[in-house]
Amino acid sequence: MGEEHDARPESPVIPGQGAAARSPEGVPTGGLSDRDRDILEFERQWWKHAGAKERAVRDRFGFSATRYFQVLNTLLDRPEALEHDPMLVQRLRRLREARQQARSTVRRPGR
Repeated sequence: MGEEHDARPESPVIPGQGAAARSPEGVPTGGLSDRDRDILEFERQWWKHAGAKERAVRDRFGFSATRYFQVLNTLLDRPEALEHDPMLVQRLRRLREARQQARSTVRRPGR
């Protein structure tokens, strides 16, 4: 007896669809890049001292602390990040909002 073949035609590959689809920069479309996932993993750690975190950011990602937080804040606004780790992203969003609130309520002397 010979091999049996499925008579159904293969479904066409549509650019931009599926888990393996990538942008020209190599970033998965509709998902998080490896760097994005690495940043979220890094944020799960507990940091007691700001200097230690800043040094770890530079060692691990090669970013200044300022650039790292710019990237992180952009990432926190992405629905893919929320889908990837809802508890972490919601906690970080709450912390960000609390810091923004605290800055906006600080009264300046002489005003």
